[in-house]
Amino acid sequence: MSALTIVAIIKAKADRVELVKSELEKLIPVTRAEEGCLQYDLHQDNDDPTRFLFFENWESRALWQKHMAAPHLQEYAAATDGAVDDFAVYEMTQIP
Repeated sequence: MSALTIVAIIKAKADRVELVKSELEKLIPVTRAEEGCLQYDLHQDNDDPTRFLFFENWESRALWQKHMAAPHLQEYAAATDGAVDDFAVYEMTQIP
């Protein structure tokens, strides 16, 4: 089975960019230490600083779903409640 690639796009409210960025950055070390995490990289759009993108690779969908239920993601959601305009997640498989 191929690894699962996740592309997550987070759009912060213009007046909450620094809060959202700070909370997203907190997710990096703890997520990279999770079982099944192969890659977890955060990017910020050069032309639109309100837009963030996570590019992730996981050993399996089951391990990614375990990550999605992790306490640190619940804490992120609570800390950024009302600060995010849009959030989209795409599950993808690399074409060899």
